[in-house]
Amino acid sequence: MTLRTWEDLSQREVAMANMSCEGEAEAEAEAEAEAQYFCKDFNWEDLRAEVESNPSFRYHFESVTSPSQSPQSDVQAWKQFHLRHSSGKFFKERRYLLKEFPELLSCPPNTKLLEVGCGNGSTLLPILRANKDVIVYACDCSEETLQRAKDIIINATTVSSVKHRFSTFCCDLSTNGFPNWLACNSGQDKCLPKQPCCLSDVGEDNGLYLTDPYSSEEFGCCVGGVDFVTLIFTLSAVPPQRMPRSIKECYSVLKPGGMVFFRDYGLYDMTMLRFELDKRVGFREYMRSDGTRSYFFCLDTVRDLFLGAGFIELELDYCCVKSVNRRKGKCMRRVWVHGKFQKPALSCQ
Repeated sequence: MTLRTWEDLSQREVAMANMSCEGEAEAEAEAEAEAQYFCKDFNWEDLRAEVESNPSFRYHFESVTSPSQSPQSDVQAWKQFHLRHSSGKFFKERRYLLKEFPELLSCPPNTKLLEVGCGNGSTLLPILRANKDVIVYACDCSEETLQRAKDIIINATTVSSVKHRFSTFCCDLSTNGFPNWLACNSGQDKCLPKQPCCLSDVGEDNGLYLTDPYSSEEFGCCVGGVDFVTLIFTLSAVPPQRMPRSIKECYSVLKPGGMVFFRDYGLYDMTMLRFELDKRVGFREYMRSDGTRSYFFCLDTVRDLFLGAGFIELELDYCCVKSVNRRKGKCMRRVWVHGKFQKPALSCQ
């Protein structure tokens, strides 16, 4: 993986953007620290050795005697989370992703991108600004969140064509899967007979529907699969037992040769070590005081999920960023997992 610097980003933007799912006021304040950010500020193996030898962190590695049963859906907790941060000021644009995933800028006209768990649009806004040809579909489990994302994106950009290439739909990926119109089975093996698809699959009865009334007219009955999927700090909010299905769903809507761009919380990230013992609800899984959950990934877990769904690994590494709060004299070591995975191209005789 090519390591890229983040020198051209403001310190506050980088730190705040990558804390977007924490919702902790203290962490937000500390993220304002002045520092220089690099993808390899420290060695992850050194951090692992330090953490695992520290007795005060031992409870993170002990078995959970009675793991909490994950609810059928965490939708309500995330709805409340986004309501508390409805102004959009809590989230900052993730402009660094354009450097981490340059394919988002160099793609041909009419490239189709699916953002899974779009939140308030902090990932999509810089992409829509930088690429005037990309067509974006964004989903989230909350209608209210989708409406705020639309408002923020439309109001924050001067590009008049944005609303004609940006559509949203409500979807709880890990429980319902994607609607049929998104792929129309074109993301499946082309050698297999296609099954009919129409927008009758999209309705309030199954929680999957377009929130933009012009979408069915603009793009027709079927999207025909997407070229890229972005999973940015989304999979960690999914209960571990539902992660394999979520990745397989992403595989199913991708065109052959399409890619998933992945970034999420890494093992021994500062926020993981801040969780107290009573916040552990499973192996590397924690519940915040607001009811939202977070899982912390090691490389092998991410690799097994994607390869198990049929993907080819292109890039996979830890991103280790050190932020020093000079005012408070604190050092924050952030760990994220960066990944790029491709669906194999198909050739049928």
